[in-house]
Amino acid sequence: MTVLGLSDFSLVTCLGSGRANTMSALRGGRSGLLPCRFDTLPLAAYVGEVPGLDATQLTGEWAPFDCRNNRLAALALAQDEFLRTVAQARARYGAARIGVFLGTSTSGILQTETAYRHRDSSGALPPGFNYARTHNTYALGHFVRDYLRLSGPAFVVSTACAATSKVFVSAARMIEAGLCDAAIVGGADSLCATTLFGFHSLGVVAEGPCRPFDAARNGISIGEAAGFALLEKPGDQHGPDSVLLLGAGESSDAYHMSSPDPDGKGAARAMQLALQAAGLAPSEIDYINLHGTATLAGDASEDRAVSHLFGNKIPCSSTKGFTGHTLGASGIVAAIISALAIQGGFLPGSPHTNHVDPEFSSAYALRGRTARLQRVLSNAFGFGGVNCSLVLGRAA
Repeated sequence: MTVLGLSDFSLVTCLGSGRANTMSALRGGRSGLLPCRFDTLPLAAYVGEVPGLDATQLTGEWAPFDCRNNRLAALALAQDEFLRTVAQARARYGAARIGVFLGTSTSGILQTETAYRHRDSSGALPPGFNYARTHNTYALGHFVRDYLRLSGPAFVVSTACAATSKVFVSAARMIEAGLCDAAIVGGADSLCATTLFGFHSLGVVAEGPCRPFDAARNGISIGEAAGFALLEKPGDQHGPDSVLLLGAGESSDAYHMSSPDPDGKGAARAMQLALQAAGLAPSEIDYINLHGTATLAGDASEDRAVSHLFGNKIPCSSTKGFTGHTLGASGIVAAIISALAIQGGFLPGSPHTNHVDPEFSSAYALRGRTARLQRVLSNAFGFGGVNCSLVLGRAA
């Protein structure tokens, strides 16, 4: 595949807004998970909530897009001079030559949940409810594309928890095909009752903070996040500290609607294809950012896949103990954390994980440490066996 540079990237999670807050939490081993107080839901769980979103509205021309998911996207776009970088790219290529390829899981479903709570006596939804620009899957793409003043090809995918990793591959294909010269990739997924109660009904929500790869792990902690990256072919705008997308791999094991293949065959296939696309051997990866959701079946499956390909030589960890499982946004969160780890020379640990499952064989890192990372593999696996792995590396 075509090597692309991450010219800039932005991120908002429960750890805070922007790169500096994210790195500070990673270095300090500080989790953002707290007891659930979201929307007065009676749920005994920890969540990764981004504070202040309810108090921040989209106004003016953006008022029709106002919902939690688009607010989260706008907050992420405003971080770390990302808007300026996009404006510079727009001047280089023209608005029509920059694509927008985003992912989400439930999009702005909270807006519809709220609308249903406020139906009138006849059952009609509130007159101001705008499904197309708040809940519809493309609502996020419509908002981001307009907000960035772009007019190139655009779409939003909803492939469960691999959504915002798969859009990296989509962007690479579109650039390679000559349909655009650069692309905005990423996405957003915000908290809502549907996901919180839905996962709780599956019996996979932990009561305390999630503990990926722990012997006593008992489920996920749901979080929310938004993140974006500008992808371009390597050029003068990419200095020695830049991060490149070196390769990507996708697979679909179609083993079960919600459970992974116990042997991790689909996950292993995605990682193999990513290494192949990057022209790398397993030994040339310095760190693996695992999908690692802290479910019994998911972590066991991923450990088998990683151990099969890498043995126990390559350090790995899941950063979901910091942010929670951000569902459709988890791919971009993991990719940006991987990029920050490369730039910052820091291998993240795993807060809340105390004792790695003795049945596991991978080299799981409990504590963060300084490390020179040249190449990182970032995993995102979703319901239905949708798997995507990305290889990121230094420009020089």
